[in-house]
Amino acid sequence: MNKTQSKIKLAKARKRALISIALNLFLAIGKGVAGVLSGSAALIGDAIHSTTDVFASTAVFIGIWVAGREHPSFPYGLYKAETVAALVTAVAVILAGYEIGRQAIFGVPTIPDVTIALPVAAISFVIALGFGLLQLRAGNKLDSPALKADARDYLADSLSTAVVLVSLIVVPLGYNVDKIAAGIVSIFVFYAGCQLFVSAVKDLLDASIDRKTEREIIQFVENYPRISRVKKCFSRNAGGRYLVDMDVELHTPSHKIADLVADRLEEELLVEFPGLVLARIRPHYAPGKFMKRIMPVKDPNGEFSNQFATAPWFLVETMTTKDRVVKKRQFVENRYRNAEKKKGLLVGRWLLKLKPDEVVTEERDSVALELLKDAGVEIVQPSSLTSTTM
Repeated sequence: MNKTQSKIKLAKARKRALISIALNLFLAIGKGVAGVLSGSAALIGDAIHSTTDVFASTAVFIGIWVAGREHPSFPYGLYKAETVAALVTAVAVILAGYEIGRQAIFGVPTIPDVTIALPVAAISFVIALGFGLLQLRAGNKLDSPALKADARDYLADSLSTAVVLVSLIVVPLGYNVDKIAAGIVSIFVFYAGCQLFVSAVKDLLDASIDRKTEREIIQFVENYPRISRVKKCFSRNAGGRYLVDMDVELHTPSHKIADLVADRLEEELLVEFPGLVLARIRPHYAPGKFMKRIMPVKDPNGEFSNQFATAPWFLVETMTTKDRVVKKRQFVENRYRNAEKKKGLLVGRWLLKLKPDEVVTEERDSVALELLKDAGVEIVQPSSLTSTTM
């Protein structure tokens, strides 16, 4: 994800945060008025929850807005502003849970007027649940921890409202469980707030990215041409985004090729992993004992082909780096030879997976060769071949 894409996503997240503020304000006023008029402690507690959500949603908006700012003092960006917003949201939810519980324990029991409270609770439940699911989907799509936190807050609100709704439904049946419902609401809200709090604190303390994603990044790098292995990998969260710092070993004596491969890898990692906003590759170059060479051939007998992307077969040779002694020879059929579209692109990507160090061809200009050259693979003429079979 490049910087432009990141700004677009932040702009979309800001719009959703503004909608969240307005919706929470609507729910807080609606529940509060209905709770007071109907005498429902549970609905009043739910209104308190929505009121704190107004401030929490405002914090989310401010956090997302700040996350989009740039400053020379913060070279890694201000992405953690979103995590701070998520932390504020968590604290607000915890306080809401406490206040609802306090009202349930010490409040005066009353029989709520269901004709007022029930319709408001039902409408609030539908709104909170529906918007919460939409907000969670947007948060995942935009990689926004603040929107995800806001979504979970709405879902917690829908659960607490569902409890209130059930308590109001049974009132006409002679069961006044309003205070019990308020107590259950407080537990739901408090638990959700604690989960958000722990998650935000982990981000602020520079917790590593999840192991699965880290392993996928390392595997992607080690499958890249010229890369022998990843020596070190440091990663951390930055407000739901990822930062990766790697030391990699390349089997090449050329500083130029090593730097080219490192630069190319940094670019491709950002494309391959959308949550990654910064990748830094430090190359450590060494010739290595063996190298791999690929050349186009007409058949498994090894007769050289003047064509590259359309060659029927490719000869893959593994040889010693120092003396160019061939240790292994393998013929692989060109699986994309008859492709109708994007043949050069398909052949180039396929050959890259074989991790060649050198490609022999008489061609000089093709899509496949450009892909290989960009990855640091050397393109040599057949006349320059110097190898000895084992």
